[in-house]
Amino acid sequence: MVRALPGKAETFRALHHGRVPGDPLVLPGPWDAASARVFAEAGFPALATPSAGVAAALGYADGSTPAEEMFAAVARITRAVDVPVSADVEDGYGLAPKELVERLLEAGAVGCNLEDSRDGVLLDPREQAEFLAEVRAAAGDRLFVNARIDTFLRGVTDPDRTIERAALYVAAGADCVYPIFAPVEVLPLLRSGIEGPINVGAGVGDGPSPAELGERGATRITFGPGLQRAATAALKDIAVRL
Repeated sequence: MVRALPGKAETFRALHHGRVPGDPLVLPGPWDAASARVFAEAGFPALATPSAGVAAALGYADGSTPAEEMFAAVARITRAVDVPVSADVEDGYGLAPKELVERLLEAGAVGCNLEDSRDGVLLDPREQAEFLAEVRAAAGDRLFVNARIDTFLRGVTDPDRTIERAALYVAAGADCVYPIFAPVEVLPLLRSGIEGPINVGAGVGDGPSPAELGERGATRITFGPGLQRAATAALKDIAVRL
């Protein structure tokens, strides 16, 4: 049974377009139903789960969550809120594109984050583009595909390599690209060389603000597991005081 509603997918896609510099789409990352409700009640128009944050909440190391548990966690989050939710599903867990799309829609997600490295190694960009094209073909317009680019994460610091991958992924049907860990000073260069929305990760309480990142070229802002880790740190303080 497909739970994701087409209207939510359209709403989520529209939120990424028409952004002006300094006004990026800010997507908090819930790790469970309770945190999702907090963010939705605070007025955020959409949410984006972080795989590392969900893993921590489920008791797993980052990258070790079984697919079944990740999709179940996403489903609990989407049931808890009325706003659109995009899901970080790492590298797709080895699922065929059609099955991956079906699982995402069954969980109620309107988008997904797919990364282009596995076991610490960058994937061949053309093979990844073919995979993304198959995901797009299976999903149609029912899912917003955010293609994570792991060049900076894996030590490839030449921005041209990131731009090359972005071009392949956008041509394959990705709605947005996410050059994770791209240095702030490189963002204007990436913005000038990449077509379409760009996702940029932000810190929690440190580093440039979302507005500042938007001025440098970010279309949307996510926080990875930062919010879950900040909440855990706050809980540790409470525990000490108790």
